[in-house]
Amino acid sequence: MLRAMYSAASGMEATQTNIDNISHNLANTNTTGFKQRRTQFEDLLYQNLVSPGGNATTATEVPTGLQIGLGTRAVSNGIVFLQGDYVQTGNDFDVAIEGDGFFRVRLADGNTAYTRAGNFHLSRDGIMVTANGDPIEPQITIPTEATNVLIGSDGTVSYNLPGDPNAQQAGQIQLAAFANPAGLNSIGRNLYLPTASSGDAVDGIPGENGLGSLLHKFLESSNVNIVEEMVNLIVSQRAYESNSRVLRAADQMYQELNNLTR
Repeated sequence: MLRAMYSAASGMEATQTNIDNISHNLANTNTTGFKQRRTQFEDLLYQNLVSPGGNATTATEVPTGLQIGLGTRAVSNGIVFLQGDYVQTGNDFDVAIEGDGFFRVRLADGNTAYTRAGNFHLSRDGIMVTANGDPIEPQITIPTEATNVLIGSDGTVSYNLPGDPNAQQAGQIQLAAFANPAGLNSIGRNLYLPTASSGDAVDGIPGENGLGSLLHKFLESSNVNIVEEMVNLIVSQRAYESNSRVLRAADQMYQELNNLTR
């Protein structure tokens, strides 16, 4: 019964972690470029009361054994990098990635971060920046008086100046890929940092070497499936309820034992 109580408690704790993860996914349903996370579990240690394959007699072996598990735990909540839906915005500085890849962003501390959110803006100096003011890499500068800003599928940024019919090039947006993007470290603000698990970034031109191409005046929506998350929430609620009932049943059995001496 003591094992049952601790196993049920571990199940409740793991389920609570899953519900926290589902809550985070649902909260970011409208976050541009957000990628959902999926909680994964693993069983804990086993007590081998009878080991499988052990000797039953001098001539026979135990076929299955008797192993009592000690519960479960949440082991990871990996990022699911499925493509989100596209939303046409008509904004000159909105761009979505069609396929694999991340935009490169220069942080205030000088480090490079990566994002799927392409809702860019112009700073007062005409530099393309994220919603938090971090410039993209390589830096793209567009005059504030520029018109007819175009971003090609290969990342080429061009514009026109008043009175000049010839298009000017401001630069080219580059993308980065990772061997294991699920191993990236989420730091908030739609940003990721590379880790030893993700591998180093491989920079390239959009549309080349397996990198996705760019869609101008579009944004990539969150890939959270609300129906799927609500189903997961119901399943998690029932799992939590079931584990709490096991805990209650074990407690009642202890109570019966205590009452035997009365």
